[in-house]
Amino acid sequence: MPLLTIPESLEKGHPADTFRWAAEQFGIDSIVVTASFQNAVLVHMAASTVPGIEIVLLDTQYLFAETKWFAEELTKKLDLNLRIVNPLPHVKADNLWQVNLEGCCNIRKVEPLNRALEGKLAWVTGLRRADGPTRTNARVRSFDIGRNIVKLNPLAAYTDDDMMHYAQLHELPSNPLTERGYPSIGCWPCTRPVATGEDKRGGRWAGTTKTECGIHA
Repeated sequence: MPLLTIPESLEKGHPADTFRWAAEQFGIDSIVVTASFQNAVLVHMAASTVPGIEIVLLDTQYLFAETKWFAEELTKKLDLNLRIVNPLPHVKADNLWQVNLEGCCNIRKVEPLNRALEGKLAWVTGLRRADGPTRTNARVRSFDIGRNIVKLNPLAAYTDDDMMHYAQLHELPSNPLTERGYPSIGCWPCTRPVATGEDKRGGRWAGTTKTECGIHA
């Protein structure tokens, strides 16, 4: 679907409008929402706006225990239709992250994501402009040419305050790691807390030039 056929109004509408439009345009079975469970906002909005919509968590084999617990708690609390997608069977937990970050992300995130998107027409993510310098140009509506799929980022314009207010309004719990200095949460070997004033994604792949895992390339 060319970008021009995706309503421009989605850029300024409420994020829930994006979910409704996608459900009406593609049907619930043709949409997948990917969530890192860094917070509860995206999955709450998805499940409350389009009940039964598929939410995917990519289990890289290196998720924090807190993230897995948080996903389980939210699944019960919000009645999520959660699907956990794992790396291919031959991929075993190893030390690849120590010597080849790109390769590790490719087999544990990029390839599983591509499988999760097979047969789907729309992909919904929690990408936000406020997340960091590499995401300042994120739009609500886009098209992933490489994967040939409509990509929607309903929360693109949400600020940190917006996220906090939404969570408070709906009395949503938070990932325990956020209270321990992790504003951006990925895999445990490659994520550390950030210092006051440091970029929120400064704790991801710290000490390297890597800033993204590749799924949003």
